Amino acid sequence: MTNFSNGVHVLMIPFPASGHIFPLMDLAHQILLRGLTVTIMVTPKNLHYLNSLLSLHSSSNLQTLVLPFPSHSSIPHGVENMQDVDISFVPDFAAALSKLQDPLVNWFENHVLPPTAIVSDMLLCSWTPLLASRLGVPNVCFVVTNAHAVSSWWVNDLDSMPDCYRKLHLGCIQSWGLVFNSFNEIDNQKLKLIKEELTEHDRLWAVGPLLPIKGRLSSIGEEQYQVMSWLDSCKKVDKSVVYVVFGTQITLTKQQMEAVASALEESMVRFIWVVKEPMKGLGIVDDDDRNVVPPGFEDRVAERGVVIKGWAPQLAILGHPAVGSYLTHCGWNSALEGIFAGVLLLAWPMQADHFHNTALLVDELGVAVRVCEGLESVPNASKLARTLSGSLTMNMPERIRTKKLRKTALDSITEGGSSYKALDGFVEQLSSLSNREEK
Repeated sequence: MTNFSNGVHVLMIPFPASGHIFPLMDLAHQILLRGLTVTIMVTPKNLHYLNSLLSLHSSSNLQTLVLPFPSHSSIPHGVENMQDVDISFVPDFAAALSKLQDPLVNWFENHVLPPTAIVSDMLLCSWTPLLASRLGVPNVCFVVTNAHAVSSWWVNDLDSMPDCYRKLHLGCIQSWGLVFNSFNEIDNQKLKLIKEELTEHDRLWAVGPLLPIKGRLSSIGEEQYQVMSWLDSCKKVDKSVVYVVFGTQITLTKQQMEAVASALEESMVRFIWVVKEPMKGLGIVDDDDRNVVPPGFEDRVAERGVVIKGWAPQLAILGHPAVGSYLTHCGWNSALEGIFAGVLLLAWPMQADHFHNTALLVDELGVAVRVCEGLESVPNASKLARTLSGSLTMNMPERIRTKKLRKTALDSITEGGSSYKALDGFVEQLSSLSNREEK
């Protein structure tokens, strides 16, 4: 791995949602391994997401900048992360964090070795290019998903967009460069379309799939340890467990919960079902019966199923040889984790990029099975039960194609691969910024 160490300092600004923070930390890890210095800006309640990264790197190369979360009339007091609210709060979070521009300028002006570039999450690009302009440094837009998911609205008519997303789009396009958590082998055509939109430059790098930092597995508690022990007891038959979880953002209605529970019960498969804690007590409109496991369900399936309420060690679960398929909302990070683990994806897209991810994985690549669609849709329990039981069949064509895609993805991030070379090229370009300053 090439070391570009020459005093280059990068400020990274993540959007406060786990599905955005973790990929940016994985990118930071790769940049640090190549010799650059990184500062990551977070608010207090999001600092713990950086623990695994901080444990892997010296404080001389990796630092944090912790700033108070600015108040916003629409965001409940004390809320600093999207896991506590629904997706409609995205523009409010971006607007709140934009109030940190003055503190960031003050920090920059008083720093001994100020950053030569900013890398900011795409959802913050309504204001981070302006910050970069004030500081006289370039802003790099980090796109946490694939080009298929964003090309449809980046290439379409801007007048059809809500104002907040139009500003976001323009901020991304006007940034000095764009980095995608995707790889050319599945995204080349859409990446070319987006590159055509970049009329002033061609700085676009597909550096994914970014492998999760291994340190994320270190925080397994007693309850999670019991889950891993339970999976060990299932190892007599590999790929015999269905993993069910819909991310940190989704809560299911009573009818949806009943349908999933009925399907799991009727299917007779072994399973782990992770149920997100409801968003309660934060002044947010949310029915009391959302994400409530039907009474009696856990007792009836106790011999072959586990229900986890709250956080679960997802990477460890997916990587266990007993897990064979994964019922997921098809967020991009979740999809990549499933592909890397070699499990079959059962897609239930619900919002945001989920639909485009599903179209890519099901319709174009043929590595996943669509089981339902829509945030409020209720699947047919009997049909879902048949899909769950059938998903553990080893000769399914989707499973075979997933194995091939996994190899393609791994090849892209190994030395000589497309994403590995793109990452080197990205870091080299950042290094050249420092060289120009020195001259």
